Amino acid sequence: MSLTKYNQKRDFKKTSEPKSGKAPGKDHIFVIQRHHATRLHYDFRLEMDGVLKSWAVPKGPSLNPADKRLAMEVEDHPFDYKDFQGEIPPGNYGAGYVYIWDKGTYELLEPNGQPFDKEALKEWKSGSLKVILHGKKLKGEFALVKMRGGREENAWLLIKHNDKYAVHDAYDSEEHTPKTVIAKMKGPHNTKPEAKAKKAASPKKASASKQASPKKAAVKKSAALKTASAKKAAPSKAAAKKSASPKKSATKETSSTGKKSRGR
Repeated sequence: MSLTKYNQKRDFKKTSEPKSGKAPGKDHIFVIQRHHATRLHYDFRLEMDGVLKSWAVPKGPSLNPADKRLAMEVEDHPFDYKDFQGEIPPGNYGAGYVYIWDKGTYELLEPNGQPFDKEALKEWKSGSLKVILHGKKLKGEFALVKMRGGREENAWLLIKHNDKYAVHDAYDSEEHTPKTVIAKMKGPHNTKPEAKAKKAASPKKASASKQASPKKAAVKKSAALKTASAKKAAPSKAAAKKSASPKKSATKETSSTGKKSRGR
């Protein structure tokens, strides 16, 4: 299979994504990679004819047969991509964080006595691929079915068969992802959510302190005015005392005059 599209989209001087790789054994592998690029999605990859046939699953895989997950087929990836995990730097195609969410081996549900790759390619071309996954999180029978009419040409559905591994409660892939991975670098600029929160908080703090300072200045100004008025009020108290003293002396004089006249 050709990796031309894959190679055209990448600058291998800037990204550590693998260029190639060759399948060494007869067991065929599958891998699910949680990829937080511009949008979060899960890449579902099946080894077939020496490369990884790949689908982007926006909501992630499910073990509930009632869920029909949209799976958009993308370009083939090299075999060594099965081990890729880490950051795709900003400015590169698919910039974001890649985490190996699950991996293992798979087999065809209906091999029909044909060589593996031949039968797998036949099913893929027909738009109906049935497999049995042997992973840590994903186990049992799954079907990939190509959608016909009205949708994009590369639109498929990923559906879990109702076998012993199926669940019948709501299934969310994020609930089966470590919290440390969820908190990793996100989005096209690969910024940690904590850093974003701090950046968003700092302008508010700065503006709050700016708003607070005029109030403090107003309080200081008011205090200064009160002090000034208190100082102005001080002389009037002294004047009051001064004006009060002649009255006292007048009273003393009157009382002494009265005493003298009574003596006469």
